[in-house]
Amino acid sequence: MKTNASFDIAIIGGGLAGLALSIQSAKAGFKTILFEKETYPFHRVCGEYISLESRDFLVSLGLPVTEMDLPIISRLQVTAPNGNKIEQQLDLGGFGISRHLLDYELYKLAKAAGVSLAEGIKVNDIIYKNNSFTIYSSIENIQATVAAGCFGKRSNIDIKWKRKFVLGKNKKLNNYIGVKYHIKTDWPDGLIALHNFKEGYCGISKVEEDKCCLCYLTTAQNLRENENSIAALEANVLKANPYLKDILNNANKIFTEPVTISQISFAKKKLVENHVLMVGDAGGMITPLCGNGMSMALHGSKLAYHSIERYLLKKISREEMETQYSQGWKMKFSKRLATGRIIQQLFGKKWITNLFIAAMKPFPFFIKYMVKQTHGKPF
Repeated sequence: MKTNASFDIAIIGGGLAGLALSIQSAKAGFKTILFEKETYPFHRVCGEYISLESRDFLVSLGLPVTEMDLPIISRLQVTAPNGNKIEQQLDLGGFGISRHLLDYELYKLAKAAGVSLAEGIKVNDIIYKNNSFTIYSSIENIQATVAAGCFGKRSNIDIKWKRKFVLGKNKKLNNYIGVKYHIKTDWPDGLIALHNFKEGYCGISKVEEDKCCLCYLTTAQNLRENENSIAALEANVLKANPYLKDILNNANKIFTEPVTISQISFAKKKLVENHVLMVGDAGGMITPLCGNGMSMALHGSKLAYHSIERYLLKKISREEMETQYSQGWKMKFSKRLATGRIIQQLFGKKWITNLFIAAMKPFPFFIKYMVKQTHGKPF
């Protein structure tokens, strides 16, 4: 890449939203650049379950999902800290795939489509002026007509711009930590489980190669109360749930150390900042217990692309592009995010979770209803 090279679309962040948006854009003939601070392939903190609502879209991008022998997940199990449990068949269900594999496959599709891939490069700022953007990176600056922020849950750009959610005023929705392992264990095919513990919950389901993804979310305070030690947190808190105790005691951890992330926020975010379209977790993050974050990131990229395409073809103005994207996103996802925030409150305190699971046991249709409220239809 040359300094001050010019692009139609600059995408900052190479997760699911960024990669999917770049593939759509490049396939349509738009000159596209994608910045990713890491180098592919790499692991991310993620539950690694994708609702089947995303399958057709991934196939349209060129990913041969049906030929990849991925585990299909059709049943949900939820346990309380005291060991009480409920199980429910999933209407649509999903499939398991690691982000290490999925992101790398999408990266290769982006490369084949002609996306300029700036790996290992950190973006320091995005400045809008005279109807164009300058992207300031760690090695060079480029120009772009459209910029999309796909930089995940929290980035240096969020902090630099002092986005409202990073100020941390809503303590109930801010400052969570995420921890992920890949493990080998005797786990039933087709089952995804959500095991609750004090101030958090842990999901487990199969991904490719008969591995399981074990990923949990808890508060930073919970970690601090356990000497900032993940091992102590797991021993003192997670293992209080008998199901998690059995899994953690008998699993063979594939990672030497877990993959972690901190300062996760589920607060509301603006979908357009400084004329940059925020896509994926940068625009809004559903609580992981809903199991729909990956599908929302993919679907969000499709909504963003349709608005960007119309603008670049001079069918709508920049203002109309921004409005169209924001309205479309809110129509598809606002209800899901609001439901997710409500559900999150039910799985925070031990006694509330124990009571909720006990109360829901005679009414499995209610669990089915809640799952439906946080998911969509194939897109």
